[in-house]
Amino acid sequence: MTNVHSDQDRIESRAHLLPEEAAAGSDDPRAQAAAILAESDLRAADQNAAPDTVPEQRTSEETVPPIEPPD
Repeated sequence: MTNVHSDQDRIESRAHLLPEEAAAGSDDPRAQAAAILAESDLRAADQNAAPDTVPEQRTSEETVPPIEPPD
């Protein structure tokens, strides 16, 4: 099986809208599926492609303001 054929199979499979997608509607489910799968492939190939996939290396002191004691 070629990649083109498997890509078409993936698109056809993903083009069936999820309930949330059906409720919102889609002008072109196949194009939507192709875009979703392309983005998914990019993220799978490059784990740093999505901004929220890289864990931050901060301490708690760097993330919350210190609590000042009452006067």
